[in-house]
Amino acid sequence: MKKKVPYGLFVFGAFLLFSVAMVTRSVLAGPQTVPTEKDFKKAEREAKPKSGVDERAQVPEGSYVAGNGIIEPQDRETKLASHIPGRIKDLAVKEGDEVQIGAKIADLENDAEKAALDAAEADLSVRRAELLRTARGLRKEDRDAIAADTDSAKARAELSQGALSRVEQAAKGGAATADELDRARRQAEADKGSLDAALARRGAAVAGARSEDILVAQANVQAAVARRDQAKSNLDRLTIRSPIAGHVLQVKLRAGEYYNPQGGDPIAVVGDTRKLRVRMDLDERDIGRVKVGSKAFVTLNAYPGKRFTANVVEIGRRMGRKNVRTDDPTERIDTKILEVLLELQDREGLLPGLRVVSYVEAK
Repeated sequence: MKKKVPYGLFVFGAFLLFSVAMVTRSVLAGPQTVPTEKDFKKAEREAKPKSGVDERAQVPEGSYVAGNGIIEPQDRETKLASHIPGRIKDLAVKEGDEVQIGAKIADLENDAEKAALDAAEADLSVRRAELLRTARGLRKEDRDAIAADTDSAKARAELSQGALSRVEQAAKGGAATADELDRARRQAEADKGSLDAALARRGAAVAGARSEDILVAQANVQAAVARRDQAKSNLDRLTIRSPIAGHVLQVKLRAGEYYNPQGGDPIAVVGDTRKLRVRMDLDERDIGRVKVGSKAFVTLNAYPGKRFTANVVEIGRRMGRKNVRTDDPTERIDTKILEVLLELQDREGLLPGLRVVSYVEAK
């Protein structure tokens, strides 16, 4: 009777035979790094562009340092925005317009802020008038009226005093009652008090306003000025102005659209395009081969075969990440670069934002 082979031993033997076969095949095939005849034929084939135009970069003759770059205005682009949200009321510019420092770009809705400013200015006018009236004191007509009232009060007081004297004499002879005497005394005292008050008012009118009253009026004016300035500041915040002179490169929003600063987009972009520069990414291995004043040129796909002359005007002082990335999937993005600024001497047809390839003469 034949013995049966265990199933596990059978599986192990099959795996061992398969492993030996694979190792033998690898040894016979030779190293994978050795190119075959098929690989040579594939490399010899010419890659023709679909458009019929050869866009492959031609390496210039000479000693150059190359790097990708992007065209920008003389002092970079300035993105104009507001730190408060609101609906765009109107736009004062369009793309391509030339603007000066402080030029209005756009207004956010500001009807409530304008009304608050009008109210603050009206209140300031009232406070200034009160200060003027307090400082000047009463008019001549008012002082004359106070003087006349004082004379009348004095005459009434003298009459009352005379009447009191006669009633007192009569009371001594029994011709006047005690009640009549008491009424005469009270009337004389009342008219004397009215005379004293009239004399005080006349003295105040002659002396003018007190210093305390003038200080209070001045403080009211200062408070009104502060409220006016605050209302004006609230209104000014809703007006977007250009901090630089240049051209409007882009307008991101239109009248009637709602602007939210948390969205990240500016209302408009302004740049000084009287001169154009290229911000070049210089590989960290080449930083010792470039200096300020070196001649350079840039090329771009929009103008094949044309070189735009430039020169190095500034070299960065700190390594950083790449500013420009190509569409090449094999491009390394973790390489450290140094920013180099090239000033374009030839700029016809160039616009901010175009990507270029920069070449700088190596020293």
